[in-house]
Amino acid sequence: MEIPPKSPDESEKSPQSKELLSSITASTLCTSSRSGSVWTDAPRSKWEIYHKPVIVVSVGAAVFLFGIVIISLSCIETKNEKVYKMCGPAFLSLGLMLLVCGLVWIPIIRKKQKQRQKSQFLQSLKSFFFNR
Repeated sequence: MEIPPKSPDESEKSPQSKELLSSITASTLCTSSRSGSVWTDAPRSKWEIYHKPVIVVSVGAAVFLFGIVIISLSCIETKNEKVYKMCGPAFLSLGLMLLVCGLVWIPIIRKKQKQRQKSQFLQSLKSFFFNR
């Protein structure tokens, strides 16, 4: 039976490899961050903060209005009445769901922004008093 060669100990590794390992870990940590605001202090515009919920609200309102149009077509047109009566409520409920989700999302983002401002203020106070 062959014995596999021993792996080098930590003490036998070159200082260059240790340095390389720590720099790779640090760069991976920075790139895997979910929030860019942690690493950059640049203020974001209102559109950058609220663009996702605004898009969800807009799409929800459009789908909701489309559902209203389809239901009104079921009252006017008798040719495809069953199809209109089946699709209308589906579009109404989908549009209403998106509309409500977007409208609820906006206050959640506002609350997060206030908490972030408070935490940044407390961090600056902490650094002011403890770094003296």
